Amino acid sequence: MNQDDLNSLKAWFSDYCRSFYTSDIEDHKNILLKEQHTLDVCKNIKEIAKRLSSDENSILLAETVALFHDVGRFPQYARYKTFRDGVSVNHGLLGARTLGEKNILKILSPGEQEIVIKSVKFHNAFSVPKKEKEDVLFFIRLIRDADKLDIWRVFLHYFEGTDENRASAVGLGLPDSPGYSEEVLSNLYKKKIVKLSSLKTLNDFKLLQLSWIFDLNFKPSFELLSERGYIDKMISHVPRTDAIQDLSKFLKEFVEAKIST
Repeated sequence: MNQDDLNSLKAWFSDYCRSFYTSDIEDHKNILLKEQHTLDVCKNIKEIAKRLSSDENSILLAETVALFHDVGRFPQYARYKTFRDGVSVNHGLLGARTLGEKNILKILSPGEQEIVIKSVKFHNAFSVPKKEKEDVLFFIRLIRDADKLDIWRVFLHYFEGTDENRASAVGLGLPDSPGYSEEVLSNLYKKKIVKLSSLKTLNDFKLLQLSWIFDLNFKPSFELLSERGYIDKMISHVPRTDAIQDLSKFLKEFVEAKIST
């Protein structure tokens, strides 16, 4: 693919987003949130790919993957008024199906189309699929990292914002009560991804987001995580117990080890 192809796809995506604009203030805010998230994930994936010294075509293809990774969010919200897959629909699968139905990727080669569709399909899976071609897996890993790096930004904005400025669909409806679950903390020390089903409080969800660190795939992703200070920023929104302070040190040491290798 070339830059003209990407520009054409960007124009389509912009028009697609506008088709979901609405006079309802809260709904419009949620749609704009996902549109901006997409643009920021595009920036993240380009930065990661460049730091990996990827060739020009791979960088263009990576940005295409990022452009469409959340395309399923728009019909998801229009129909269900939520971004919670568990109570609506898997937005990765919906996005892959949407791309097929719209046939927007016809300007790409068959191999490029496969990469984009499978990357969209699996970007939100609990883990990277094992039985895929290596070139497909590379882009799946890229988008998963780029996505997480911006989701941290989105939720920090949510935690730090006022009710008036928050996009309502970001929250999970968990009780904002003191404390956190020892089970969640234990999983972090085991370097395991915390499952949504184990959450009891909003603090648990914040810790779950920190567990995504163990699912990052590339050295540049750890570099960006460190440069943006996301560990300290997320930790600042969890009760500052000795255990949480120790966790912060543990996570930073893990990230530094990934950067130095």
